[in-house]
Amino acid sequence: MKRRTFLATAAAALVTPALGARSAGDLEAAAQTAFTEWLSAFRITALASGLPAEVVERELSGLVPDPRVRGSDRNQPEFSRPFSHYVRRAASEDRAAIGRRRMAELEPGLSSAVSALGVPTEILVAIWGMESGYGANLGDHDVIRSMATLAADGRRRGFAEDQLLAALRIIASGEWPRGRLVGSWAGAMGQTQFIPSSFLSLAVDADGDGRRDLWGSALDALASSANLLVRAGWGRGQGWAIEVTTPEAFDFSVAEALSAPLPVWRDLGLRQADGSNLDLDEAAAEATLIVPTGAKGPAFLLLGNHFVIRRYNNAVTYALATGLLADGIAGRAGLVRAWPEEAPLSRADRIGAQIALQSAGYDVGEPDGVVGQRTRAALRAWQKSRGLVADGYLSPEILGLLKSPPS
Repeated sequence: MKRRTFLATAAAALVTPALGARSAGDLEAAAQTAFTEWLSAFRITALASGLPAEVVERELSGLVPDPRVRGSDRNQPEFSRPFSHYVRRAASEDRAAIGRRRMAELEPGLSSAVSALGVPTEILVAIWGMESGYGANLGDHDVIRSMATLAADGRRRGFAEDQLLAALRIIASGEWPRGRLVGSWAGAMGQTQFIPSSFLSLAVDADGDGRRDLWGSALDALASSANLLVRAGWGRGQGWAIEVTTPEAFDFSVAEALSAPLPVWRDLGLRQADGSNLDLDEAAAEATLIVPTGAKGPAFLLLGNHFVIRRYNNAVTYALATGLLADGIAGRAGLVRAWPEEAPLSRADRIGAQIALQSAGYDVGEPDGVVGQRTRAALRAWQKSRGLVADGYLSPEILGLLKSPPS
């Protein structure tokens, strides 16, 4: 019996790779066919947009999809790593120290270039660090090929086609050749990672050499980022968040759901994390509570500038890490409450939680393993219905309860 089992296993090991190879080949052929069909249609779109025919034909001729792009699109660290793991690494003291050094190297030119815009230099330097490691990693993807791959894939077709048209306009204008349009898998370019449409409308020449060079000029890149933030509504003289504490038996179901002036949050019992009363002069605008690692972790009142930072990357993790890194670069004190130790959950677990919530009647959208705002809202509603702390945090314990049959 043992011998028969061994032989069956060995036979399966010999057969499976061939079947897998054929299956992979079939999938690749289907993907290539879909890409070719998309590319034919896009050529018509590009020509109809007014782009020169010679540019369209030259840049799209021989174009093939980049398999690395599809894999990266489905495994973004902002959405796949535990929250605290991502933020601690992104906003580490070592990274802040590098930021302080690089900021000093650019002065006084940096302050002179951005002072009129009102965005603190530490915010710009933090974005620089988040986007390219202070210019050390600009990416090696051909932006034309990356955008074409994303567009043909279909998940973000409208966005990708718009960016591909913008990249072709950059080339057609003569400002930069295709060889310069190299960046991330998502089509972001330069030291502060501008998508092509943002380059066209927001990039600036801060060093005065007559070129908007986001690849070779840190001053151009940082001033362009300041211009983007201001256009997005940056509040001059305002912070981005306040670390807070909550009272006992606090109803966390208001997290991410209630946007209110600071006096309202004070009346709900929130205090600054150091124990002092909320500074009601801070921004005087509305704030939103978030507890990204649950009731046991740090809590924040997010101010308007947090959401402006998210114009760069619409992930809470990214914007929070950027703000904390900026605070470190500026030499401000770190968090009062430490991040808890988080247990990673697999994508299958996250999808399973979304399916369980959906089955219980809570709206999570399409289960995709990304625990975004809609999933957190559904989880808070489910937790509240069960008499649990409604913080919207998907822990292994909550996952186990979701998978348990209702009593």
